[in-house]
Amino acid sequence: MMNRLLITGAAGGLGTVCRDRLKHMAKTLRLSDVVDMPPAGENEEVVVCDLGDKAAVEDLVRGCDGIVHLGGRSIEDTWSVIRNANIDGVFNLYEACRKTGCNRVIFASSNHAVGFHKQSTRLDANALTKPDGLYGVSKVFGEAMASMYYDKFGIETASVRIGSCFPEPKNRRMLASWMSYDDFVRLIECVFRAPKLGCPIIYGASNNATGWWDNREVGFLGWEPQDRAEDYRAVVEQMEEMPAIDAPQVVYQGGVFTVDGIHEE
Repeated sequence: MMNRLLITGAAGGLGTVCRDRLKHMAKTLRLSDVVDMPPAGENEEVVVCDLGDKAAVEDLVRGCDGIVHLGGRSIEDTWSVIRNANIDGVFNLYEACRKTGCNRVIFASSNHAVGFHKQSTRLDANALTKPDGLYGVSKVFGEAMASMYYDKFGIETASVRIGSCFPEPKNRRMLASWMSYDDFVRLIECVFRAPKLGCPIIYGASNNATGWWDNREVGFLGWEPQDRAEDYRAVVEQMEEMPAIDAPQVVYQGGVFTVDGIHEE
């Protein structure tokens, strides 16, 4: 058990899940977001923090043994928004880790870091990044920052290229990309339990029959996803008609993100 675990982006969907389900991992959960959150409960600390504020982020990280970094913009947006939260914010976080001695991070990367790969291509941790938008570019940047801070300063990071983490898959594409909340929590537990982590790339998906990603290089973590999108196939196929064979959500791993234009200011 850690003394203090920081969860950024704690007001979001995954942040709320982690707030509810990671209490057993630390004596204190420090919960942060740029927006107001429900008040602190037992063994919780709530801190409103803009990731673009370097001094505030250093104060946020101080005293933490580990970080689940979910904070930042999670969809395509203007460059100024992406830059503040996902570029400057990531730099500020790693600088805070370097200065305060926090040495283990889970970085919420995204499948959109490799979104322009075809769905017919199976990817492992060594796959070329092919971001499908500014958001995807920011996740490639975050993975690169994690790599540099590990090689230079020994700060260990698991960069998790999250597929589609929801209670259940919402469409046909998610039959390949879906990760259940339970499997995500199991992954977090494995990352913080590992005696030696390094700086691995992990694809965040459940045990899906039609998946695109190969996690054999991180077998040392002992993470074995238990849930399957296949269990929802009949409902999903009834809910969504089959798209055209050349539709982006059929061709590319990043789906419709590949056709989203640049969001101008």
